[in-house]
Amino acid sequence: MAHVGGIIASAILGVVSKQIMSAIKGQIKLQWNFVSDLQKMRSSLQTVEALLEDAERRSITDLAVRLWLGRLKNAMYEISDMIDDFEDNTGPAAQKCCPQISVSRLKMANKLKNMRRQLKGITEDRIPFTFMQENVPSVQEVRYNRETTAAVTEAQVVGRDKEKLEIMNRLSGSMTKEITILPIYGIGGIGKTTMAQLVFNDSKFKKYSQVWVYVSETFDLKKIGNSIISQLSERNSQHTDLQVIENNLQTLLAGKEALIILDDLWEREPRELEKLKNMVKPGKGSKVVAVVTTREEYIAQKIQTVKPYKLAPLVDAICWTIIKDRTSFEARTDRAQLKRVGMDIAKKCGGLALAAQSIGYMLDSMKVGEWVSVNNSELWDVLASEESSPHHVHASLPLSYRSMDSYLKLCFAYCAIFPKGQEIAKTDLIHQWIALGLVEPSTTFSNMQRCGKYIRHLLGMSFFEHSKSQWPRVSYCMPKSFIMHDLVHDLATSVLADEISIDGPTCRYARVTDHRKLFESSVSSLAKIRALHLHGPGNFQFQLHDDAFSPAKCLRVLDLSRCCTEELPDSIGQLKQLRYLNASWNQSLWEPITIRVPKGLGALTKLQYLNLSGQGRVIGLPEVIIKLTELRYLNLSFCKGYFSRGSYSLDNPSVNQSFIDRLGTLPHLEELDLSMNDYGFYVPESFSRLKKLNLYGCRRISFLPEDVAKVDSTSSTSWSN
Repeated sequence: MAHVGGIIASAILGVVSKQIMSAIKGQIKLQWNFVSDLQKMRSSLQTVEALLEDAERRSITDLAVRLWLGRLKNAMYEISDMIDDFEDNTGPAAQKCCPQISVSRLKMANKLKNMRRQLKGITEDRIPFTFMQENVPSVQEVRYNRETTAAVTEAQVVGRDKEKLEIMNRLSGSMTKEITILPIYGIGGIGKTTMAQLVFNDSKFKKYSQVWVYVSETFDLKKIGNSIISQLSERNSQHTDLQVIENNLQTLLAGKEALIILDDLWEREPRELEKLKNMVKPGKGSKVVAVVTTREEYIAQKIQTVKPYKLAPLVDAICWTIIKDRTSFEARTDRAQLKRVGMDIAKKCGGLALAAQSIGYMLDSMKVGEWVSVNNSELWDVLASEESSPHHVHASLPLSYRSMDSYLKLCFAYCAIFPKGQEIAKTDLIHQWIALGLVEPSTTFSNMQRCGKYIRHLLGMSFFEHSKSQWPRVSYCMPKSFIMHDLVHDLATSVLADEISIDGPTCRYARVTDHRKLFESSVSSLAKIRALHLHGPGNFQFQLHDDAFSPAKCLRVLDLSRCCTEELPDSIGQLKQLRYLNASWNQSLWEPITIRVPKGLGALTKLQYLNLSGQGRVIGLPEVIIKLTELRYLNLSFCKGYFSRGSYSLDNPSVNQSFIDRLGTLPHLEELDLSMNDYGFYVPESFSRLKKLNLYGCRRISFLPEDVAKVDSTSSTSWSN
């Protein structure tokens, strides 16, 4: 069986190698002369670095090589964690604890010695594999030469005119009925969602109420029903009773014409499919047209009221047309040499538009010899043997992935932490990348600028797509959120392999839907986690145990925004490496509550991102906020006030103003969101240092200094009086 989990090893090694160099150069202040040890460690890494291209290639089919690369990856993560730990133990705060210095130094020396011994063993174990040394070329600066739009127009969709016409004809012939359900089925990546989008945007349905639901592999009838209700009523629906959902739908659909897209249906149980059909069936005087996309003909036959449409693969000539468009082929001087090679590559795309798009974007910056190398890659044949798998990764995607630079590889792979079909907020994603150290340091570009380039590159490769919520609007600026095609998500998950499972001993990135797993997981497993997204049980409140995060000493990203908890656990204060904390409250799901912030939050001296949006009354933050000296981004929108422990009055102007003044003293704060806050305060002059400030909806501001009013108008600094 083919596996692609090994192809991330060189990216991790490259990033950690730079981290070691940074430490050696003194950017991390190692005051205890560990430089010699670090230099020897880096020398060991250089020994294997030139062999990794061959090792990654062989790991796809060779279990022994894959296991060796896994050991190397784990060592890289441990080295990175060790350097961060050294930084903590050599910082100014640590130097004040004089009696503990000698103990810490001994522990650090032993840890470094053990790590060197472990790394030496791993590098020596490579010898029996006889890896071929590659001349690793310097990574070219990625060319970000395309801007994309949020809407897919018919002019952008190549080779599907006849298919769209046939689908519209089938719908038109049945639209006199109360309910029309037309399934579009075919293999993953072939363009089913794109066809559904063209139907969604067709002028024939301009006057229809329109709904788009991403169904996913996890079939949840209540979730589907609530999504339809939310879009029809433009109000969030969280009903838990199926009968209530059906009654609401009947009311909302009464006397209306509605178009409902049910994208990516996997459910095969006939009874469940029948329930779905009945749920969207309107009463008399109404009309519902539903388009369903699925990979299976069996599902299509069970859900249909109109003969299902099988979407065939694109012909090779159309795939070649897509590649030519993506590579600006007609403008190239070497197109005569590229044509035959390019047509061969087009044949290997298997008729998948996604494959042609991603491979075309990659080829754009390549020369003739590199096109030949892509065409001759063994991945085409190796991964072709896995095509019967429901989560088969088409060869074009790992080929495109391998062309990325190290940092971009890690940034993309991290996105596997998000559930399939979930909209990924651009700002949140960027801050998580930064918190995890996945952004290449640069003296020319800021982290935000670097991340903007990464996102444009992923959009160009079709690894990111504009979210469905932005259709059918056309936007020529960077979208605020993205989604990933299922096949692309499968690639990211395959690349991370055992690093994405909370149940595995080498988990680094985890999405937990059952908070009880935090206590069931072994301490050794939690100790290695770098990012944790915790999803609570629906809209029910629950309380995290005080020691919930105690073992997670390496945690850098903690997202609790999908939880419903009134108190942050004390153990958060033990997360010394934490850079990103999102404990916002979803206003559309629940009413704002009171949240208690533990004193330990003030110990998070590396925290750069804090989001407590929508939390109503925030207790305990005024005491700790001045200790968060590394804070860059702070979101306190939709809050009702800030309270010290023991002070719970509904409106205390002096406490609120004192807290606002303290925010202005944070030395590195760049972005502050105080929008929709319902309390009185005046804006201090110190806010003029901010790069972004949002005061929208703050109706009780008594004074706004002139200099503050000028703060970066491009970032929508707003004040509603």
